[in-house]
Amino acid sequence: MAQLVRSLRDSRLVARFQRRCGLFPAPQAGPQEQGASRPPRAGPDKGGSRGPPNGLRRSWASQANVQEEYIVKNYFYYYLFRFSAALGQEVFYITFLPFTHWNVDPYLSRRLVIIWVYPFVLGLMMAVVFSTLVCLSRLYTGMHTVLDVLGGVLITATLIAITYPAWPLIDSLHSASPVLPVCVIVVPFLLCYHYPVSDAYTPTRADTTTILAAGAGVTLGLWINHFFQLVAEPAQSLPALRSIPPLTRALVLQGLAKFTVGLLLVLLVRLLVQKLSLQVLFSWFKVVVRNKEARRRLEIEVPYKFVTYTSVGICATTFVPLLHRVLGLL
Repeated sequence: MAQLVRSLRDSRLVARFQRRCGLFPAPQAGPQEQGASRPPRAGPDKGGSRGPPNGLRRSWASQANVQEEYIVKNYFYYYLFRFSAALGQEVFYITFLPFTHWNVDPYLSRRLVIIWVYPFVLGLMMAVVFSTLVCLSRLYTGMHTVLDVLGGVLITATLIAITYPAWPLIDSLHSASPVLPVCVIVVPFLLCYHYPVSDAYTPTRADTTTILAAGAGVTLGLWINHFFQLVAEPAQSLPALRSIPPLTRALVLQGLAKFTVGLLLVLLVRLLVQKLSLQVLFSWFKVVVRNKEARRRLEIEVPYKFVTYTSVGICATTFVPLLHRVLGLL
């Protein structure tokens, strides 16, 4: 078992996957194998041995002095994994999910945000396809080892199997109790604040905080909509399967207008809340405002990102639909 684990952590396995996908080191990089297409984040050392444990790649790769230039010989895989990598980034969540909420169905959007599966078969297929693409993109870009990816898959599968019976209950919690907003904010924040630390800074804590905060904001926004009766609950159990109206030019223009207005408001809120929260935290901890390294400190990074993206989630689910209503876009 130990030998299997070591082999799955070997960056040469990642390198072989990259070669099969048409990604090769530039000639000046030397004959040694390199396990990453983005060396500042990952890659093997000069001897071609396995890379460091997850979370230590940034400082380790810089010490290894890995060449940054790579040759792409298969652009199909290159653009596929560039797109796949975006599925795990902020740009996807700040466009696809709000678009679904504003133009398709708020109830479907809620199920996607909370559980990412609805109805079960279709949702499971989407989750498998999206997750597979994201996992493979992590190998293609050298961000993780095969062991990292398989570990994440196994943990996810275990959580799905354990929590599946409670999914209907989880989905209905947004309106079950007046104390839900407290739980929605406190629990994710504590999880982010106690995120496992490593010897060197990695962006994983920030990414995790962004995802959990956005989810908390969306859940809180949906609770606000229900509590103040801003949005009616769907009359059918499967709103996504309702008859789709014919796609007309007016409907397309209306959808584009709703998406543009909503995205501008979300980005504005994101910018303002981020600046305000950083100003408050810098003042509280007596940190120079322009000190970018200070943003990586636990007591600053987690609160400002959590407040920022919680506000984004609330804005996308509550204030944007209200603005659409005022502008006559509904």
